[in-house]
Amino acid sequence: MEFDTKFAIVVAEDLPQWQKLNVVAFLTSGVLSQDGASVGEDYRDASETSYLPLCIQPIVVLKATREKLTTFLSRANSRGIRPAIYIQDMFETGHDAANRATVAKYLCADLPLVGLGIRAERRDVDKIFKGAKLHD
Repeated sequence: MEFDTKFAIVVAEDLPQWQKLNVVAFLTSGVLSQDGASVGEDYRDASETSYLPLCIQPIVVLKATREKLTTFLSRANSRGIRPAIYIQDMFETGHDAANRATVAKYLCADLPLVGLGIRAERRDVDKIFKGAKLHD
């Protein structure tokens, strides 16, 4: 199946593996919160046990330097595309309110980004994340 949109997440390539996984999980939840269209229907096995729905399309996970993440955020903002963000300070907080408070301390250009997530038109996502590499 071909999608008109693309769902992509870029993480800082220098993070430890556990932090990369954490960032991908949080950014996925942020992107999925933007609208219900990206979540499918419940899963049901042959014994009629019900499971939670998942994202309807593949999620591309990319990597880049922290400097490129700032460039990507600027590109998204210039196109009016609202990304999910994750900053370095969020590894030291323990809940959502503290995460929002730490983000609020920074100007956009000064955010210590370690991850961005976007679901938008394919060509827009490709242009915004140009220069990122597929995560290995």
